[in-house]
Amino acid sequence: MACANCKLRAQYDKNPKSLIGRIWRFHINFCPGWKSYIKSLSEEERIAIKEKYNLK
Repeated sequence: MACANCKLRAQYDKNPKSLIGRIWRFHINFCPGWKSYIKSLSEEERIAIKEKYNLK
């Protein structure tokens, strides 16, 4: 899935306070692709992603 290799996500990982990083972080709050990506992950991967990005 594209979310796993997203260039914007990589930018966030590199520098979360950058403009692109902040845009990506805002974008995942409503992106249907991101929500599908999260649902496709195993429970362990989902927990790791939620902790890494401080998601609900």
